[in-house]
Amino acid sequence: MALSQAKNLRHFLKTFQVQRVLSANTVAVAAIKEDLGNVLSEIKEAGLWKPERIITSKQDSAIEVKGSKGKILNFCANNYLGLSSHPDVIEAGKRALDSHGAGLSSVRFICGTQDLHKELEAKIAKFHGMEDAIVYASCFDANAGLFEQILSSEDAVLSDALNHASIIDGIRLCKAQKYRYNHMDMEDLESKLKDAQKCRLRLIASDGVFSMDGNVTPLKEICDLADKYNALVFIDECHATGFFGKTGRGTDEYTGTQGRVDIINSTLGKALGGASGGYTAGPRELTELLRQRSRPYLFSNALPPAVVACAIKVLDMLLEGTNLTAKVLSNTKRFRSKMTAAGFNLGGDPDHPICPVMLGDAKLANQYAEEMLSRDIYVIGFSYPVVPKDTARIRVQISAAHSEEDIDKAVDAFVDIGRKLKVIP
Repeated sequence: MALSQAKNLRHFLKTFQVQRVLSANTVAVAAIKEDLGNVLSEIKEAGLWKPERIITSKQDSAIEVKGSKGKILNFCANNYLGLSSHPDVIEAGKRALDSHGAGLSSVRFICGTQDLHKELEAKIAKFHGMEDAIVYASCFDANAGLFEQILSSEDAVLSDALNHASIIDGIRLCKAQKYRYNHMDMEDLESKLKDAQKCRLRLIASDGVFSMDGNVTPLKEICDLADKYNALVFIDECHATGFFGKTGRGTDEYTGTQGRVDIINSTLGKALGGASGGYTAGPRELTELLRQRSRPYLFSNALPPAVVACAIKVLDMLLEGTNLTAKVLSNTKRFRSKMTAAGFNLGGDPDHPICPVMLGDAKLANQYAEEMLSRDIYVIGFSYPVVPKDTARIRVQISAAHSEEDIDKAVDAFVDIGRKLKVIP
């Protein structure tokens, strides 16, 4: 065979193989697109579709939403203190951009730790009354990086059945024996603690406040059982830090258990500036170990300086003292009392600003949210898989930035629409 013929044959075979691969890939892509399309159609038909509304303004008690005219009252944000758009917080972030740049382009242990990071960690530890703290890119990362570093196959972790997904995923990564106790059921927890006595170390893990229901974990009882059965206590404080308890220290302050919780994980992305970031606060030996081995810490870029500076400013405000926590509580009580008097079924703790308006039906919850938007009130219907089936609700979240007039306007809209949709008489 001539050389030119051999080259042509090789070119033909190579082209044929590529075409065959492309053809197979096209078939595979078409199949997966069809399968995914069917799943999406089922979600829509079940009334479980979760549309994303586009906000065209900064986060605040009143926002601008694409497709709506003018300002919309926002009752669906974790901005509990109303500080994510506070001018002093924003200015702190701007100064950090000028002095420390937009980002570190690296992970913390290589060339990504700045003096701002250390300042923030010191203030977090002071705020919680802990020896030290370590900052992550998110609290999801903090939860993902904790359990596998402190628990071995000889240990046990006892987790509330309704703990946040990040706690569940973090626990899955560790080799400890896993016990799942019924939601806030202290008898079941005690039973499982008895069974776990054979283990070297026992760690009780719970949300401080459960985000979908606004329920406060029975932390005093958990700490009492931990003392009785020689266990450690971990709580996730994402929906408590900064605004819950008299001075905003969180669930341990609210329940009178300060100093009895061993490890606290929480977020900077809600009340403490509203941007992003999370942390673990606890014994210094723990935080030092996490700096050496925690995978999300070792392999994620450092938190941007502007985000760090905003969180520092909020902590300074809280450490100096503020009336914002009292405003959150008074607004919460006003909303809850008026809604209950109107005949609505509200879940959660009476003092917590997560106020779930229980509706049950997913389609009803979504329809209700759309009706509320037409009345210039921003709320979202929550349904499966975010919450269990047949427990759909509108999760109202109260902020210190809301005025009494804002609260009353939201209640009036809930009442009018509730009567229209036959939710209340």
